[in-house]
Amino acid sequence: MTLPPEYFARLWRDDDDPWRIADRWYERRKRDLVLAALPRERFGHALEVGCAAGHLTERLAARCDRVLACDVDATAVGLTRARVAGVAPHVAVEQRRLPGQWPGGRFDLVVVSEVGYYLGADDLAELAGRSTDALASDGVLLACHWRHPAPDYPLDAEAVHAGLGATGLRQVAHHEEPDLLLDVWTAGEPSVARAEGWLS
Repeated sequence: MTLPPEYFARLWRDDDDPWRIADRWYERRKRDLVLAALPRERFGHALEVGCAAGHLTERLAARCDRVLACDVDATAVGLTRARVAGVAPHVAVEQRRLPGQWPGGRFDLVVVSEVGYYLGADDLAELAGRSTDALASDGVLLACHWRHPAPDYPLDAEAVHAGLGATGLRQVAHHEEPDLLLDVWTAGEPSVARAEGWLS
């Protein structure tokens, strides 16, 4: 079963950075990997599923014309809003329980980073379907997840990426390390060189 909102409320009540996202080199490097794996320099409208305190949101804002960042927890939403206030007016931050409270509209980029394994199998399947259906004709779906065992989590990184990768999108990139799994899929052209006109 998907972890309930109360699970995250307890984490955020005790600590404004429960995963040490701000301080750890691992986390800073991971954000660099995520941004480097994107197959385009810029995107129109991006959806970030599970923004936590907004560290990745802030980086995505530099690459996107608009960003909708969502999180199930009110504290996380408030921290993200504070992080981007005044520096990223094109970022909207909303409290939503995804995939059930899925936003309307089309997205050029959907980012699912460190949240998929909190979902049960049914919700993961719904997330995969909604993400794919919401993508623009050349839209991109990116997933990045921690690979080590976490007894509280319903799923692991491999299960999450297998579910997201079964949507029929074309794979752009696959990167795995002992600590993380990173995959990128697209509804459009998977070759960056061909998309930029280097190849016919």
